[in-house]
Amino acid sequence: MSAVEVYAVVTGSGPAVVLSNSLGSDHRMWDAQVAELEKHFTVVRYDTRGHGASPVPTGPYSIDDLTDDLVALLDRLDIERAHVVGLSLGGMTAMRLAARNPERVDRMVLLCTGAHLPPAQGWIDRAATVRAGGSVAVAEAVVARWFSPGYSGDRTYWQQMVAATDAEGYAACCEAIATLDIREQLQGIAAPTLAIAGSDDPATPPAVLASIADAVPGARLFVVEQAAHLANAEQPAIITSAIIDHLEQS
Repeated sequence: MSAVEVYAVVTGSGPAVVLSNSLGSDHRMWDAQVAELEKHFTVVRYDTRGHGASPVPTGPYSIDDLTDDLVALLDRLDIERAHVVGLSLGGMTAMRLAARNPERVDRMVLLCTGAHLPPAQGWIDRAATVRAGGSVAVAEAVVARWFSPGYSGDRTYWQQMVAATDAEGYAACCEAIATLDIREQLQGIAAPTLAIAGSDDPATPPAVLASIADAVPGARLFVVEQAAHLANAEQPAIITSAIIDHLEQS
């Protein structure tokens, strides 16, 4: 499958940092980070294929399809090398890019993600549910896993974001996760890496991020308390600061 021209928003100035979104969200999931990041970086937010305003090719997709889209975006913006920050599906894309195209990645932050998330059948079943009933069929359950019980923000906003995701796009990305296994590639990643876990994340708990930090040479693990899967939205001040500190190290 050839790369698609994903929708992107570019703001700020300085070294480029690309923010890659989770399954069922779009570039707005990074809204809490943008104002501070723009003071330091050219911030590139984009909608993964099948999400937001990006094209929706017929699935299934693979992690390489998503990585090809990101490389094409960097080429389109004349960005030779960038910092890459990805959460969940975005983190999977970031890891594959760093392993496959190391010359394109400077430093990397991986949030609430995994290199392999079995069982595959669970993702295949979720894809079938969404193709049958739309993304709205899973929106409430998905958002319940995005935030810890103490989250005081507007869950309805996030449920609407999930529900608005194109059914084929969501399902085809589920299929990309079902077939994902990049564990053996992690030891070849050269980009200095920070892995961030939410202490209350049921989807990718701290042990999953610890396994990534253990495998990527020199990587560090940071566990954020009172945060679940969308940790950047639940604990924005802590995570934005951690991202900037890591990306600005020389």
